[in-house]
Amino acid sequence: MARQGVSPEQNFFGKTTMSHLTVVDHPLIQHKLTLMRDKNTPTSVFRQLLREISHLLAYEVTRSLPVAQKTIETPLMEMQAPELAGRKLALVSILRAGNGLLDGMLDLIPAARVGFVGLYRDEETLQPVQYYFKVPDHMDERVVIAVDPMLATGNSSAAAIDLLKKAGAKDIRFLCLLAAPEGVARMKEAHPDVPIVTAALDERLNELGYIEPGLGDAGDRMFGTK
Repeated sequence: MARQGVSPEQNFFGKTTMSHLTVVDHPLIQHKLTLMRDKNTPTSVFRQLLREISHLLAYEVTRSLPVAQKTIETPLMEMQAPELAGRKLALVSILRAGNGLLDGMLDLIPAARVGFVGLYRDEETLQPVQYYFKVPDHMDERVVIAVDPMLATGNSSAAAIDLLKKAGAKDIRFLCLLAAPEGVARMKEAHPDVPIVTAALDERLNELGYIEPGLGDAGDRMFGTK
């Protein structure tokens, strides 16, 4: 589906870019996302689908990782070939739902260093409350990918990025499954230097701060806690 200000060619290749937001609307991602939105999808299937989608989203969020050339020998000849450059990247899960995306990312990037940011949303104020923070060293020298399935109000995501920057991170990307316009705007205001990659930009937030049409609470559906 074409979006305002985006050429048909961008949509054909499964990517829609709007300012600092990239919506990866590949048919495989959208099909799996539809299954996840269905309230009748069981926990085990929901969890597996999230892992599969994270594989596909990882392709886009890592597109611009730095590479360097090295000399190798193929069975036929010597050649210059690209490999990832610099320190191993850092994947940072925003607990608890971020772990669903993290697992899939680690399937593809097993050597990545891993960090965790523990935040929960106060249901009355909708503001984030921190309870845990642990990240790798040398954050200033790593590409950092923060992962959380839902970008709703954007308050928790912005707070998590605040903490990562305080820890020294300079090159940060944010990966989510669903985003609300309010959350995108909040992140753009707080961290215009952090690009967002998502599978869908939904319509709005409801009065409780949940994304609509959304898929419910990602953590509860992933872990079967409600």
